[in-house]
Amino acid sequence: MTATRTILVSGDAAAPTVAAATALHAARRGHRTLLLAADDPHRALDTVLGVRLEPEPAGYAPGLTVARIDEQAAFRHALGEIGGRLKPALDLLGADPLDPEELTALPGTARLALLRALPAAEADVLVVLAPPPAELIGTLALPEQLERYLARLVPEQRQAARALRPLLAGLAGVPMPADWLYEARTKAAGALADARAALTAPGTSVRLVTAADGHPYEELRRIRAGLALHGHRPDAVVVHGALPEGATGSPDPWLAGLARRREEELAALAAASDVPVLVTGLAEATLEAVADRLYGDGPGPVPLASGPWPVEDRLAEDGLLVWHLALPGADRADLDLVRRGDELVVGLGAHRRVLALPSALRRCTVAGAGLHDGVLAVRFAPDLALWPRG
Repeated sequence: MTATRTILVSGDAAAPTVAAATALHAARRGHRTLLLAADDPHRALDTVLGVRLEPEPAGYAPGLTVARIDEQAAFRHALGEIGGRLKPALDLLGADPLDPEELTALPGTARLALLRALPAAEADVLVVLAPPPAELIGTLALPEQLERYLARLVPEQRQAARALRPLLAGLAGVPMPADWLYEARTKAAGALADARAALTAPGTSVRLVTAADGHPYEELRRIRAGLALHGHRPDAVVVHGALPEGATGSPDPWLAGLARRREEELAALAAASDVPVLVTGLAEATLEAVADRLYGDGPGPVPLASGPWPVEDRLAEDGLLVWHLALPGADRADLDLVRRGDELVVGLGAHRRVLALPSALRRCTVAGAGLHDGVLAVRFAPDLALWPRG
């Protein structure tokens, strides 16, 4: 079975149209395609398609099925899995369990529902109308963060001591965690691993959507930097609402001047970007027309691999090891670095990631850092008390 090509479409109010056109283009090229609405509280994608999306996939066009993530159902399912475990505690407290009709999804449930849906999708191409960029970056970071919390709260190695738990309980005088807690931990770890594998698969990418008249270039820079911090990069930027070709020659001086400014802005964006800039205008009235304008007869943008962050050995030259972190779009003023034990905490504006240091760098002290051409170079000097002699 071939791996699923996943395209997460995120951006402004035109994102539903771009997502639908992208899915339609993939289906027209013969790919079994699923279009999934993951963040659409106002059902904008329903309006674009002219159908009401339901949790169960339904056919829309040859090769194309459409569906939406049911956040409420995902929340009820998650609680249902642990409800039986909680009943003894509720009985002890004299509390009545909530009826399913009383359950309302908590903040953050939509992110977990999306992570659960990605590895479960059965399609050659999965196009997701994803949350807005800031929320999407948080979702992309979630599996790694939750795996970290899980490892701290319920360490995996403690499961090896099951036979000793009655003895430990007697010695400590407190009850030890029950088997179901470790079973739940194993299940949660597996689900997180599946979600992380789907997000980091070579065929997964983000496609950003922005308006031609919004002067969004500074915001796009910050979005790219946030994606890069968590190991992702966009495969394309879609600019919508461009003026018709030939508008620069309009007899209306105002329209001609506006068209020239827009062309200059798009040229500057394309020159400053290392990903394709796709443009759709005001004249495309159908999804087929938008797809043709964006992708033509070709396959469309391909995902760009971020690649590992290498450690450069400069011990012989200047006694340093240098860790190169590719962060295109990062600004020096937004950076915040903290060394904490065997980890490096990297802050980039509103985004933060805890990175485990490569083994060689754990025996070093931080000697400085610099940002140049979108690459953060963190310099490490060997700690003579920890460094191997000779």
